[in-house]
Amino acid sequence: MLPGDIATIVSIHAEEALHLRLLALGFRSGKQIELIRKASFSGPLQVRIGTTDVILRRAEAAKIRVQKT
Repeated sequence: MLPGDIATIVSIHAEEALHLRLLALGFRSGKQIELIRKASFSGPLQVRIGTTDVILRRAEAAKIRVQKT
């Protein structure tokens, strides 16, 4: 995804602790997510889900499967 792209969450494949944390932040199958910005040099990603902005490590983001809309 590129900044400004919107996608729909298809699934989350993470260990239980991370999965529960993402659920608490609103990450659920069927929800739309927007990539706001990518930090350079494999830095974190800023995403927006609903009205909430969240910073994710790339390793965490890689566990979230999305489909671009």
